[in-house]
Amino acid sequence: MTTFAVRAKRWPALPALRLTDGAVEALKWLALLLMVADHVNKYLLQEQVPVAFDLGRMVMPIFAVVLGFNLARGVPGTFPRVALRLSLYGSLATVPFIALGGLAWVWWPLNVMATLLTATLVCWAFNAGQLPQKVLACVLFLIAGSSVEFWWPGVALCVAAWSYARAPSWFALLGGVAALVALRIVNGNDFALLTIPVLALATMWRRPLPRARHVFYVFYPTHLAALWLLQRFA
Repeated sequence: MTTFAVRAKRWPALPALRLTDGAVEALKWLALLLMVADHVNKYLLQEQVPVAFDLGRMVMPIFAVVLGFNLARGVPGTFPRVALRLSLYGSLATVPFIALGGLAWVWWPLNVMATLLTATLVCWAFNAGQLPQKVLACVLFLIAGSSVEFWWPGVALCVAAWSYARAPSWFALLGGVAALVALRIVNGNDFALLTIPVLALATMWRRPLPRARHVFYVFYPTHLAALWLLQRFA
């Protein structure tokens, strides 16, 4: 037995990521409410409510983990179905997203649905398991990650969540934590790390909630359009 194998055996086993359907829905509703508060604060209140901004740093991480968890369930057709929805609603959100302003350069970066789309495509390519697809996944991560909200840390977090949900590993866990820490570069604070205790609490959620299949996709471009109209005409 090699020295590496002996050392690997000393690492404690990691628990599986277990979330009930109700917990997944609760996480999505929590993220949606925090997103609305954050965006109202940003686009209508000129960021006068710092706590709304701080708590809003959990929105993308929660959605990223939920997406990674759902992709890992192995339901046939999940990857193309999710990629299509993210492409459609992300495209619809592009116009109000740009119109609201605050971007670094005209259209850059693309909205968060492009971040989740990139992560979905990367996971899809890795899931194929062959070397060409793995190379494609790395290329997608490097190139597309430069042009989406939250950049590479946002994409990496979703991929790490997907990997951990499929098969718990220290590599995926530490990669996910590293991605959360790296979000400080984007956020300017460490509030994204609050996602960890929120997820821990979610694993204990047992109350059923009705599934809102398309609500979260539709809501994103719709609420951005509403905020733009309020910003422009109110």
